[in-house]
Amino acid sequence: MESELGKLPESLQEAVIYFSDIDRAHKFATKLRWPNGIECPRCGSKEHSYISTRRFWFCKGCKKQFTVKVASIFEDSPLGMDKWMLAVWLIVSCKNGISSYEIASHLGITQKSAWHLMHRVRKAMSSGSFSKLSGEVEADETFIGGKARNMHVEKRMRRITGTGSKDKVPVIGIMERGGKVRTAVVPNRKKKALQAEVRKHVEAGSALYTDALLSYEGLAGEYAHKVVDHAVRYVDGKVHTNSMENFWSLLKRMISGTYVSVEPYHLHRYLDEQALRFNERQMTPAEKFAAVMANVGGKQLTWDQVTGKGLDLQTRVNN
Repeated sequence: MESELGKLPESLQEAVIYFSDIDRAHKFATKLRWPNGIECPRCGSKEHSYISTRRFWFCKGCKKQFTVKVASIFEDSPLGMDKWMLAVWLIVSCKNGISSYEIASHLGITQKSAWHLMHRVRKAMSSGSFSKLSGEVEADETFIGGKARNMHVEKRMRRITGTGSKDKVPVIGIMERGGKVRTAVVPNRKKKALQAEVRKHVEAGSALYTDALLSYEGLAGEYAHKVVDHAVRYVDGKVHTNSMENFWSLLKRMISGTYVSVEPYHLHRYLDEQALRFNERQMTPAEKFAAVMANVGGKQLTWDQVTGKGLDLQTRVNN
């Protein structure tokens, strides 16, 4: 992959060497964030002066200073762009994810800082596309939660006594065959919640394939809806949800193998992480890295937001 900054790295070894130059890392981040020219993230003005010794701009519109970090996932971070670039590369290129302890070890920072950094990067991995899926589309739901053997004894006892339903979180996935997947955390598996997500992401008139869950009943008026009853068979010609089942398998392998346990209020970010890897699976590591770096603007995530213990699940999902 070529750019005006030279040949971009194609491997981790090349990335380490490439981004070890702080000035080059800064120029690279600037070019990706503002491909059409630098503009003030506060007022949008393109009239500015650059102070190279401190790597910031002075906006002639709002009369304020700004850096490449302002109004982005990097905001208020003391880490240099050389470490941020390497962190983003590691996160987007690791097929099964990478733990905060590994990131901390590679970058020479604390695990706490690495954990916060990774959630910021996951926010940049969220697509937020408004286009709808069409053609042949599969919809399926599953529960995500830690395995009992990995839980604290108190959590394990809640499950044994039948009061542990809160340990599992329902999620829905919608995939266009041969295309992309969309995922979302839902409050429950009832008709109102699931059908709202289907209507939000699938174009009317598309072929829609689901399992026999009663919550999907009533969609036939808007879609060519066909159902496969998993109690009888898993495939009935073109009617199946195997593509979504494959995605769930990859997601759960990433969570159980790398992250071990994920809190419900952070789950939507792990869904975004795996969805980007799946949707951009044909891209090279350099292309995926560039795509995420181009999406960092306007996605601040403070420590208070990511650890907001006083917030409910839906508020945290919207952060």
